[in-house]
Amino acid sequence: MPAALFEPIRLAGLELANRIMVAPMCQYSAVEGDMTDWHLVHLGQMASAGPGLIMIEATSVTPEGRITHGCTGLWSEAQAVKMERVAAFCRSVGPARIGVQLGHAGRKASAQRPWEGGGALPAEAEPWETVAPSDVPAGEGWHRPAALDDAGLARLRDAFVAAAGRALAIGLDSVELHCAHGYLLHQFLSPLSNRRTDRYGGDLESRMRYPLEIARAVRAAWPEEKPLLVRVSATDWVEGGWDLEQTCAFAEALKAEGVDAIHVSSGGLSPAQQVPVGPGYQNGLAAEIRRRSGLPTIAVGMITDPIQAESVLRSGQADMVALAREMLRDPRWVWRAATVLGATASTPPQYARAVPFGR
Repeated sequence: MPAALFEPIRLAGLELANRIMVAPMCQYSAVEGDMTDWHLVHLGQMASAGPGLIMIEATSVTPEGRITHGCTGLWSEAQAVKMERVAAFCRSVGPARIGVQLGHAGRKASAQRPWEGGGALPAEAEPWETVAPSDVPAGEGWHRPAALDDAGLARLRDAFVAAAGRALAIGLDSVELHCAHGYLLHQFLSPLSNRRTDRYGGDLESRMRYPLEIARAVRAAWPEEKPLLVRVSATDWVEGGWDLEQTCAFAEALKAEGVDAIHVSSGGLSPAQQVPVGPGYQNGLAAEIRRRSGLPTIAVGMITDPIQAESVLRSGQADMVALAREMLRDPRWVWRAATVLGATASTPPQYARAVPFGR
């Protein structure tokens, strides 16, 4: 029986060579939002192994939306040129389609890089003012954000659309909206971070309103034949927070707005979270969202073994799998999976002598 992992899949009008996605992974190595040679090597080595889709890391639509000073941006044409260089190289070494995850960090912006401590930037490190749905800090020691007013909401909506336009202009194949991990759009969804009393806060419909407005605006600017993905945190893992039931309702609403697939993660909003981390711990969340919404889902989280990844697809839990840290450990994971599952994968001719398949 052919390996499900290596069957092509079509999202909107885009065909992917296989069902393996390189998940967006922040590298904190940009300079003023510009991608660098680090990104070229980081993504290029994974592209050479032939995954179906590579998603460029969380990329801010405004300067103040960056998580750290080292995060990528797409608020300028100069940044688009640097991103185009990375995408072009990735395409030159394999069949991977290239997308970008667009987001805004909200109250989790103006932070240190993980290896510098990961907390809020101190005064000597050039912090910036943060914004959020409400003036509720991300946790103890974090900056208190300013609550977004109507003008701020409109400005950020326009920034998402402009960034998607730049992604389109440089020929990227997909856009993923970042509604996960405690960043701005997730902050609107969760009652733990959204304390608004206007039309953007309160009940579920109101808390979903702004993320859905972003999805609608980007979908209108992004061609129908190119897939629009949304990454969600399916649960905050905190009692009284955002949960799977609400996520399923959100997924159904996203489907109505023309979203093509849901990339299912969890957590990241509250320091009180209790996450049951383990192999494939988010797969069941993806399966339920898939069942309830009818949208294709992408499972992610501690998927490390090829047989494990194959079983996720064969059991109907998801339509694709995304790997992050395992790709850092083994950028040629796609080749390993092909070998284990008796399939073949794309190989640059310079490396052809190194693979056991396709001979």
